[in-house]
Amino acid sequence: MAVSAIKNMNIRLLHVFVAVVRHQGYARAQQELNLTTSAISNYMSELEQRLGFVLCQRGRAGFALTPKGEQFLQQSLHLLREIDEFERQADVLKGDLGGTFRLAVIDSTVTDPALSLPDAISKFSERFPAVHINLQIRSPHEQVQGIINNQIDFAIGTFPSSVHNVIALPMYREQHWLYCSDMHPLFAEKQLSLARVTQFGIVSRTYWSASDLGKRGFKHSTASVDSMEAQLILILSGKYVGYLPEHYALRWVKEQRLRALLPTEFGFQAPFFMFFRRGRSKEVFIRAMRDLLKTRTRQKSQTAR
Repeated sequence: MAVSAIKNMNIRLLHVFVAVVRHQGYARAQQELNLTTSAISNYMSELEQRLGFVLCQRGRAGFALTPKGEQFLQQSLHLLREIDEFERQADVLKGDLGGTFRLAVIDSTVTDPALSLPDAISKFSERFPAVHINLQIRSPHEQVQGIINNQIDFAIGTFPSSVHNVIALPMYREQHWLYCSDMHPLFAEKQLSLARVTQFGIVSRTYWSASDLGKRGFKHSTASVDSMEAQLILILSGKYVGYLPEHYALRWVKEQRLRALLPTEFGFQAPFFMFFRRGRSKEVFIRAMRDLLKTRTRQKSQTAR
C-alpha cells in the first residue's frame, strides 16, 4: 500500500472491508458493523475510489474478491494488527491499561462447573477496570480463524488440531453422553444394544467431519446444528439422538426428559483448551486471563474431588 494512500486512508474503511470479506457480503456484515447495506456499499465505494481499483465482485455467482482485493485484504489485516498492537503498547506506556479485550468461548459453558469463566472475568475486570470486554460465542472453527486473524485475542473451547501460529494450553476434559428424549422410542427400552441405537437418526455438529461421526459409531447424520441449544431442541423433539455435555443435560435428566444411551459405548470426553496467537503470550491481558483461568480451573478440580 502506498504511503500517500495510508495517509489519506480512513481506518474505518478498512474495518468495513475486512468485515464484508469475513461475512462474504454486505447483508451478512450488517449486524457486526451496525450499518445498513447502503451505508456499507458507500463505504466500499469510497475505499475503491481512494485505491483506484475494484476490491470485490458481487452478483448471482456470489461474493468474491478480485486478485487485487485478495492482496489488499492481507495488507489490511496486517495493518490493523499493527494498529491494535500500537494502541496496546501506548496504553502500557501511559499506565492506563484500557482498550478492548476480545474473548471467545464455545456455547453452553455457563453450566460447566469445571470452567470458572464468570469468576475469571470478574477478577480480570477488577484488575483492569478500564478494559472493555467483548465476549463472543463462537464455534471451534470460528475461534481458530479469529485468533489467526487477530479478530479474537483469547479463546476457550475444544481445539480441532495443531494450527500454525496458535498456542493451545490444555485445561480439562468435558464429559459428553449420547441422549434421547422421553418422546423417543429408545427412552423406555430396558435392553439396548449398539446396533439398536445406531438404527436411529443422530443430530451432529456442523464442525464434525465424517470421521468424527464414525468414531461415535454412526455412518451419517440426519440433522446438523451449530450450537448445543439447537442440538438439545432437536433431541427433545423425540426424532433424533445426539450428544450433549453432561453438565448441560443434567437439568433435563433430573426431570426425566433425557436419558443417556449405553454410556460405556457412546460416552466420550472433549478436551478443553485456552488458546491465543503465537507471539502474543507476553501481552498483559492475555497473560492475566491465562493465569486466572489456570488458577480457578485448578481450584474447581480440587473442589470436585
